[in-house]
Amino acid sequence: MSTAKETSTSTKDQIRDFIREQLAPAKGITSFRDDESLMENGVIDSLGIFRLVTFLEEAFGVRIGDEEINAENLQSVDMIDQLVQRKAKK
Repeated sequence: MSTAKETSTSTKDQIRDFIREQLAPAKGITSFRDDESLMENGVIDSLGIFRLVTFLEEAFGVRIGDEEINAENLQSVDMIDQLVQRKAKK
């Protein structure tokens, strides 16, 4: 299964890179798994959520509603990628 985006960097790779480069260093975190809870493990805090949502909207041209900004949708890189994929199809 391939998509056009795989010709450059996949959505998941871009999300992971943003978190690793922009959010995790401030928390002293150097690595995390795609299925790991980013909030429970301290990778993302409330300010990080705001920055992440802004990044997702700008990078992928999606609109994430306030009701979608919750622990379930933003729990892990995998869940964030699924959210973006659902939004991109609308």
